[in-house]
Amino acid sequence: MPSAAMWLDGLRSPPGGKRFNFIVALRAALGSALRPRTARRVARAIPEVSGRTPHVTLVGAGPGDPDLLTVAAARAIAQAEVILYDHLVGPGILALAQPEAELICVGKRSGQHSHSQEAINALIAAEARSGRRTVRLKGGDPMIFGRAGEEIEHLERVGISVSVIPGITAALGCASSAGLSLTKRGVSRAVTFVTAHAREGDATEPDWARLADPKGTLAIYMGREAARRVGRGLTAGGLSPDTPVLAVENGCRPDERHHRTTLGAMAERGVAAGDGPTLLLIGWALDERAADAGDALGASGHVGQGLGHD
Repeated sequence: MPSAAMWLDGLRSPPGGKRFNFIVALRAALGSALRPRTARRVARAIPEVSGRTPHVTLVGAGPGDPDLLTVAAARAIAQAEVILYDHLVGPGILALAQPEAELICVGKRSGQHSHSQEAINALIAAEARSGRRTVRLKGGDPMIFGRAGEEIEHLERVGISVSVIPGITAALGCASSAGLSLTKRGVSRAVTFVTAHAREGDATEPDWARLADPKGTLAIYMGREAARRVGRGLTAGGLSPDTPVLAVENGCRPDERHHRTTLGAMAERGVAAGDGPTLLLIGWALDERAADAGDALGASGHVGQGLGHD
């Protein structure tokens, strides 16, 4: 890391020379100091095949728009020789893979589990042992409701190393696409991520009274089919029926749709979403643009169109 003395010496411009730009020099100094460390971290994500132990890279594909991938994620996808991907990963992201890469869909949809988690774990391990660069590609962030923990535990138990490249989770992508902040000073001081999808056979309900915080925002993942149950639980837990709700269907994709309602109406009728993956955003932080967003939805059906998303 360059010393402060070096930067201070640079402040003394030579006679007739250009004026010293401290910001440019600072950026260059920090870049040269940090770049090698970043490069090593990314290189470890997809190690060299020759002479290496089996390795899997868990990659977050973000909420759907390829432009929202991290640089590390795009690099890992381009380097992979085999990619095991979820249903929520769109074709625009898979198109970044090299033509020779093998693409294997192992995704699960509500009520349509083409592969059990145990079968997915075994398949990932088998591909890693083949000696190919293996990427497990998950929608959003792999560590948020993505069962990444189960896959990591299995792979490490059978002697396969794992690295993780995070992605933008659906709640953040959908809020940005709608032009809404999940927090607002004096209105919402916390954000809670909740899954509406329980493990098969688990009838345990969330602690609705704890979640019904009028000074917080809830992001309910996989919430379309459970919308009535969520609305009834939160109103019974004490949250006002007038609390705003924004259901985002196919967030950050070309066919993104926004459906606005209130908690009380959702408890009675659910949300008017189609069959795409739907995230529910609930809380008073969503209230500021409710009227404008409703007008925009009536005109175009897509609030986020003016915000630079596909």
